[in-house]
Amino acid sequence: MNLPEPYIELDNVSFKYDETPVLENLSFTVRKGEYLGIIGPNGGGKTTLLKIILGLLHQTDGTVKLFGKDRHDFKEQYRIGYVPQRVTRAERGFPATVFEVVKSGRVPRLGFFLGFTKKDIEAVQRAMEVSGIEKYKNTLISKLSGGERQRVFIARALASEPDVLVLDEPTVGVDIGAQKKFYEFLASLNRDHNLTIVFVSHDVDMVSQETGTVLCLNHNLVCHGTSKDLLSDHTLERLYGGQGKRAHTH
Repeated sequence: MNLPEPYIELDNVSFKYDETPVLENLSFTVRKGEYLGIIGPNGGGKTTLLKIILGLLHQTDGTVKLFGKDRHDFKEQYRIGYVPQRVTRAERGFPATVFEVVKSGRVPRLGFFLGFTKKDIEAVQRAMEVSGIEKYKNTLISKLSGGERQRVFIARALASEPDVLVLDEPTVGVDIGAQKKFYEFLASLNRDHNLTIVFVSHDVDMVSQETGTVLCLNHNLVCHGTSKDLLSDHTLERLYGGQGKRAHTH
């Protein structure tokens, strides 16, 4: 059986802040079409891992490959769409329309000094349609709810027509009802558009329900498998030091 193409490959990756180890000997692969949830305690290295994948930080040891190329040689940054943590809060007062925000996501694909072509505008339109926000096109982003704003920033990431969508704590500050809809939306992107998704969350229950594959991280790799693996007491104890699941799901 042929496995899908590897999009992200980490081999023995470690990272230190000064002399403090944050990640130790991480090895795993994310393949085309995968829907991966990364879970672990605060300070366990989840955001650091995303930043290494994105090239915002460089590993102390080991190798990172994106689409078969070493991270240092990888130039097609537009192939990875990124939604940072708390972005919806940071831009509440931002005086831009939904269309302007989504359009800015096209820049990685064409460069800062090139004008927008018809093809670029069509890609922006498609990203808004897929994200269900076209009706807000001319609305100021500050006028939207948290859930609606979250979709705008997904659309911005999709505007570059990426192969992988990376999200860091995507539902922080979004109410429970909007969270459910949001995860349904992510699942449809993965299922209907074959978009590879990698997201970080602190919500064990949500990750186990929604994703296909789970990576449990607490400085090193605790487990990498199905949600059934995640929900075993043994895994949760190793992940959270025996403090139990419920303390870490909200």
